[in-house]
Amino acid sequence: MTHYAPLIAALVTMLLAAILLFSKAGKSMQDIPNERSLHDTPVPRIGGMAVMAGILSAWALMVMSWVWWIVLPLLLLFAISILDDIRGLPVQQRLLAHIVAAIFLIIGSGAVAHSIMLGLLLVACVVWMTNLYNFMDGSDGLAGGMTFFGFTMYGVGSLMHGDEIQAMLNFSIGAAALGFLYYNFYPAKVFMGDAGSIPLGFLAAAMGLWGWQQGHWPAWFPLLVFSPFVMDATITLLKRTLRGEKIWHAHREHYYQRLVQLGWGHRNTALLEFSLMFAAGASALVGLRYAPSTPWLLLGVWGGVYAVLMLILDSYWKAKRGHVA
Repeated sequence: MTHYAPLIAALVTMLLAAILLFSKAGKSMQDIPNERSLHDTPVPRIGGMAVMAGILSAWALMVMSWVWWIVLPLLLLFAISILDDIRGLPVQQRLLAHIVAAIFLIIGSGAVAHSIMLGLLLVACVVWMTNLYNFMDGSDGLAGGMTFFGFTMYGVGSLMHGDEIQAMLNFSIGAAALGFLYYNFYPAKVFMGDAGSIPLGFLAAAMGLWGWQQGHWPAWFPLLVFSPFVMDATITLLKRTLRGEKIWHAHREHYYQRLVQLGWGHRNTALLEFSLMFAAGASALVGLRYAPSTPWLLLGVWGGVYAVLMLILDSYWKAKRGHVA
């Protein structure tokens, strides 16, 4: 029965998204364009509720395999994020919820037993992954694509170690994202909102940590799988911090945002990012199979790839600004 879980995740997500799109919630929960936005008209941000319903429906088939230290924080973040989508919450309240969820995850997983410093580092990593998903959810199809490719790679990595349940849990997340992409690929009819991006960012960290603890993959594997998001969000944050800017303010300086503004558009930007996501994830699986204890060459190659891509895009961006000036 568990083999049908991904199909259920995709179908429930698609059905509920269609229902919500034409419901009162779809008309009232609108993403209003701001300084960060790449769209010009309001779009319903109800997709996250459909995605989470799809995931939890599929996971219900594997309820005996749940671990409380993932499910409880996940539900907490989902509830807080729905409130944020409906009426907006202060940054401090949202961040506090993210930290509490990360602490639950790290303490519940037992990771803190190895070292307090390791526990604190992991809490910071979980909070960052939770938020960077939200930062990168600004172009049609982007976050849905990262979810599909990222969790599919987690699922394949689990299968490589013979863990079918873990694989199906991850495949279900990816399948729910695929159902969401039906409505979110350009031109997007719905956005996922915080109710989708925040829990998915948390799951990217939580499922990566769980697989690491079970010995399915080393610590570098989740970072490489999700590296297209990690690198864009992290480098953009560092650049804004060094310029003394308030990083929580809305902006359009992520590399994917600049690609759209340079004329690539949502569709081509998404397809380029999908190619990058697939290549990073596939190479991580190859490294898992053939070089699990010596990943430095693989990580170094990808570091060089990202550096070159960012330098090229920075150059084009400066040329455009100079031309406009």
